[in-house]
Amino acid sequence: MKLDRLNERFIDIFGKGSARTFVAPARVNLIGEHTDHQGGYVLPCALQMRSACVVRPRTDGLLRLAASDLPGIVEAGVSDLSGYAKIPWGAYQIGVAHIMSGRGYRVCGMDMLFDETVPHGSGLSSSAAIEVATAYAIAVLSSEQSGTAVNLPELALIAQSAENDYVGMNCGIMDQFASAMGKKDHAIFLRCADLTYRYVPANWKDQGLTLIIMNTKKPRSLIKSSYNTRRAECDRAFRALSGPAGITYLAQLSPEAFEECRDLIGDSVAVRRARHVVYENDRTVRACQLLAQGDYVSFGQLMNESHDSLRDDFEVTGPELDAIVEAARACDGVLGARMTGAGFGGCAIALVPDEICGEFEERVAAVYRKKTGYTPAFYRAEISDGVREETII
Repeated sequence: MKLDRLNERFIDIFGKGSARTFVAPARVNLIGEHTDHQGGYVLPCALQMRSACVVRPRTDGLLRLAASDLPGIVEAGVSDLSGYAKIPWGAYQIGVAHIMSGRGYRVCGMDMLFDETVPHGSGLSSSAAIEVATAYAIAVLSSEQSGTAVNLPELALIAQSAENDYVGMNCGIMDQFASAMGKKDHAIFLRCADLTYRYVPANWKDQGLTLIIMNTKKPRSLIKSSYNTRRAECDRAFRALSGPAGITYLAQLSPEAFEECRDLIGDSVAVRRARHVVYENDRTVRACQLLAQGDYVSFGQLMNESHDSLRDDFEVTGPELDAIVEAARACDGVLGARMTGAGFGGCAIALVPDEICGEFEERVAAVYRKKTGYTPAFYRAEISDGVREETII
């Protein structure tokens, strides 16, 4: 829904009165998958797809949430936000408010209407966009009462805590950080161990290339349990190696060091999970250098290697993601393709010459549909800024 129409919808639900609109983007990760929860490097971009939150303060201590595409209103009292983690919709927002209240933010009653242009279940992190939009809205309102500055990295950590500790999804920091800190036409080279980062120009448009996001349309019903299992397997490998290797996080190992000590893990599954993390982290460092140099051919080769590792060592791709990536790679001129996000369905990405984008989408759709029965969707990525307040005229 367009933002001006969203304001009208807000009035329809909550009544007349001025309101403010906050927008947080989704993200796509170029490379560096399943390294964030192990302290590694990632290379995400914020997208033009977003979660919008229209907000108006209340004086009665009630938090009232609505969605533009769902019936009804979810209500919670700001004096006790602890019991809403299992509700069908609204847990992310209430979780953010709960965490922020516990950290000293002035969480007042609010009417809040949410609207998304992020496809649900796509792996582009609609949950992080919702969390960051909520956190930013609360932080701005709190800041205006207290005079304290809004700290975007802190809001990313709050959003992550809401997902980890309130909802129970053990995600890393990448999604929330990219949504909070995105910069137009740039990727973020982020070390998740300490949140050091720098922006890297993403100038493939200047070379006649388009980053195409390919949505498998495969439902991801097992994502939470499978994600948490993979993370536990990585943690098991880390515990076996941390003392002998003298590391404080798994991604700290170089590929050479990993090969020297891998037998200490003593669990073949955990070895493969750790191998992916270590080699993917190395690929991400090299990919950042190639992106800065404009070497998109070599960058595309690393995309291919990343997907193969996620398929074989981390086992988070599945038939649909593998089918759409194989179809993309089979098209002449494509530089590289890989899954993006947590996996088990969702999206993949491909770096494609501009002149074949239309043909590419037609061919990939036909091959993928024949193999899986699903009809994919395609989005040509536009890299946007991070969370912000929008002025609606």
